[in-house]
Amino acid sequence: MIRLKTCSLCCALLASPLVSGQSPLQPQISANARAIQDSAIVIDTHADTPQRFLDENYDIGSTDPNDKGHISLDKARRGNLGAEFFSIWVEPETNKGHYAQHTLDLIDSVYEQAAHHPDRMMMAFSPADIERAHKEHKLAALMGIEGGHSIENDIHLLRDYYRLGVRYMTLSWSNTNEWADSSGDIDDPKVQHHNGLTDFGKQVVLEMNRLGMIVDISHVADKTFWDTIAITKAPVIASHSSARALTNAPRNMTDDMLRAVAKNGGVVDVNFYSGFVDEDYRKASEPIGKQAAEAVKAYEDKMKAEGKPVPYTEIDRIEHEYAEKIPRPPFKSLIDHFDHIAKVAGVDHIGLGSDFDGVSGQTPQGMDSAADLPKITQALLDRGYSADDIKKILGGNVLRVFRQVEAVSREMQAESH
Repeated sequence: MIRLKTCSLCCALLASPLVSGQSPLQPQISANARAIQDSAIVIDTHADTPQRFLDENYDIGSTDPNDKGHISLDKARRGNLGAEFFSIWVEPETNKGHYAQHTLDLIDSVYEQAAHHPDRMMMAFSPADIERAHKEHKLAALMGIEGGHSIENDIHLLRDYYRLGVRYMTLSWSNTNEWADSSGDIDDPKVQHHNGLTDFGKQVVLEMNRLGMIVDISHVADKTFWDTIAITKAPVIASHSSARALTNAPRNMTDDMLRAVAKNGGVVDVNFYSGFVDEDYRKASEPIGKQAAEAVKAYEDKMKAEGKPVPYTEIDRIEHEYAEKIPRPPFKSLIDHFDHIAKVAGVDHIGLGSDFDGVSGQTPQGMDSAADLPKITQALLDRGYSADDIKKILGGNVLRVFRQVEAVSREMQAESH
């Protein structure tokens, strides 16, 4: 359920469509920006579209003009999105007891979409596959597990997921699991925490290094982050996190963390969610989010008391009702995070981590789907970034990390033989 996907466990952070009459301040795409965009390998490291594949029977080939989703093959083509890491996210409460089963169902949903559109989309498992897809003008579909609870504390399952094509794993989601603390519940005294990673958690990180699975430190508690940086033998990514110095959300990276990721050789992929890129929005969303969560819970309790199912469409309607109370922030807020990370970590350590289809309409003005990605290129050009640096941000940096992770894997496997 996307409503839980977009928030911490304690509070739903909601957003809204544009307030009537607002004119978004966003760049118009120049010929130069379009040329840079179209020649780049554009990689986004986080989209929650598999939830739609599975729960809504959504077809990525859809041409429905009324569809509000962020990702479709047409939208990807218009934005020259070349590779997408589809998030394999298992909601931890509703899927208790069958995390692995739901993980497998989501993985299957991505394969099914690729099978239905072989002329426009292909499964990808390596940097070489991404480059091949680019040459063939197809969307490269990759997968990343979001939340270490999916492995059910079993290293064998981790290996199985790698064999099925999963190429990164976020060590925790908003829930602390049995081996990694999360930023989502770190202040909840009812949750048993581990002071970062347990010994098994450290084993998981090293096994991911050995397999060639990228370690993702979005969502983790600060101590988990530092434990991971200390233990990993390969570069890490933050698949969908922004800068905490600009927006004080615990999901964002502090400047010290940004510098540590740079030293590690990794990449911070900027999250497009308004609550992570605009401080005013974040503050405004907290009370509204709590009201919405209470309204949803009251509705759920009522339906359960009557022995009726809880339809997602009705929950979505309630949330949008509250969401309309908060205007979306300006496009500039998003670009400020790219700029800040470039100044602190360096331009070699930034990427795109949109959180598309996990944040519904909760993105800044003008960023309505993958078709709008060229606006980032234009905005970076306007701020003086070179074409080469923009191409790094659009995907080159993630490709480099992916290659380095593969190289470390080969070294570790050679040493073990």
